[in-house]
Amino acid sequence: MMASWTWLTNPPAPYRGAFVVRVLLKAALLFVLANVLFALADPLPLLGRLSVYHTFVPPRVRLPYGENPQESYNLSLTSLDAMLASHAVSAPKPSNEFRVLLLGDSSTWGFLLRPENTVAAYLNADELRAPDGRRVRVYNLGYPEMSLMKDLLLLDAAMRFQPDLIVWVFTMESFARDNQLEPLVVRDNPARARELIETYEIVLDTSDLPDATLWERTLIGRRRELADWLRLQLYGFTWAATGIDQQYPASFELRASDFEDDATWHTFDSPQTLTRDALAFDVLAAGVERAGDVPVILVNEPMFISGGRNSDVRYNFFYPRWAYDQYRTLLSELAAERGWRLIDLWDQIAPDEFTDSPVHLTPDGSRQLADRIALSIVGE
Repeated sequence: MMASWTWLTNPPAPYRGAFVVRVLLKAALLFVLANVLFALADPLPLLGRLSVYHTFVPPRVRLPYGENPQESYNLSLTSLDAMLASHAVSAPKPSNEFRVLLLGDSSTWGFLLRPENTVAAYLNADELRAPDGRRVRVYNLGYPEMSLMKDLLLLDAAMRFQPDLIVWVFTMESFARDNQLEPLVVRDNPARARELIETYEIVLDTSDLPDATLWERTLIGRRRELADWLRLQLYGFTWAATGIDQQYPASFELRASDFEDDATWHTFDSPQTLTRDALAFDVLAAGVERAGDVPVILVNEPMFISGGRNSDVRYNFFYPRWAYDQYRTLLSELAAERGWRLIDLWDQIAPDEFTDSPVHLTPDGSRQLADRIALSIVGE
C-alpha cells in the first residue's frame, strides 16, 4: 500500500517551484469552493437537528445556556435547531401525553435552581391529568433573556412538536420595545425573526437585524456555530453523568430592597401615560396567533415587592410603580378585549422567596408558582 505513494515521497525528478505553486493554487481553489458551497447550501439547520441526545445521552430538560461550560457542562448557542434537538421536547409525542410548552425568561428556565426545582419540574412531579385523562407533561422552554420576540422565535420553532397547550410566563421587562431584538438568539437568527415580524406586522425596525454576508455564511464565517454545536454534543456526556447544567455559586448578592428616588424605566425618564404602542403587545398578540388552535395561558409572573427605602417610588430594581401599574391595566384590558386567558400573579409570592433579581425564585417560591399554574392547566 505504501509503495503506491512513492511518486509523492520519492519522485523521479525533484519538485520544482511551479509544481508547488500549482498544488497550492488547487488547494486554495478547493478551499474556496468548499466555503462557497457551504454558504449556498446552508447545512447548519440540518446539522443542528443531528444530536447525541435522545440516543447516546438523555435529552436536556431545559434549553442550553451557560457562560462557563467547563463548570456548567452547558453553553449558550444561537442555533434554534441544535437547542431544541438537545431538549426533551423533541422526542416523539406519546399518544397518552398532553404536551405543554412553558415559555418564559430566566425565572422559568430556573436560574440558581436545580433542574428538579424549576416550575416545569414541579408541575411534572404533580402527575397532573388533562380533562380528557391524558398525562400532562410540561416542557421547560424558558430562556434567560427578557424579550417577547425571543419567546416568539422559540414558540415558532417548537410548534412542530405538537403542543396541546402553551403557558407563556412573562413580566413587564419583556415588553420593553428596546429589548425585543437584543437577545443574541434573535440577532443570530435574523431571517426567522424578520419573517415573523413581517408576517404578523410587528412594529419593530428590521433594519436593526444584521444580515449575514456571504463570508459570514462560509465554513470560516460559521466556525463558531459549528464549534458550539460540537461542544454541545460533547458536554452532553458530562451533563448526563453529573446532572449539572449551570453554575451554582456558594453565595450571591440578594436583590436590592433600597432604591434611589428614581422613577425611570427604559426610555421613559419620568412618570407619564403609557399607551399600548409603547409596549410590545403586538409581539404577544403574534404569539397567540402563531399558536393557532392551541390554547394559550398568559401568566404575568410574580415579582419581588420591596418595603425598603423609596419603595413608594419603585416596586423593585426593575420597575417604578407608575409604569408597572399602567402595564398591568393595559395588559388586563387587552386580554379582556381579545378573549385571552390571563393569570396575573404579580404579587402572589412573598418577598423572601426571591433571590438575586426581582423575578428569580427560591425552590419554595418556584413550588408555589407551579401550584398556581397547575390549577389553570387542569382547568383547561
